[in-house]
Amino acid sequence: MRITSKGQVTIPIEIREKTGLLPHTEVKFEVVDGKAYIERKEGGTAKVDAIAKMKGRATIKMTTDEIMRLTRG
Repeated sequence: MRITSKGQVTIPIEIREKTGLLPHTEVKFEVVDGKAYIERKEGGTAKVDAIAKMKGRATIKMTTDEIMRLTRG
């Protein structure tokens, strides 16, 4: 893995999935004994966390349009 000229790296999907680092999740960095650590920043990610917890739990096979028609009447 390489750091870009802008100081960016791509976190592999396996790591993002195992740690819950979803798009728009705020993170923070910490340096301990010369090693850099990244972790989810507390607060501000409640919506992202709620969506992640619900992912894949639907039991009814409906499209988004069908659900919207049903809820709007």
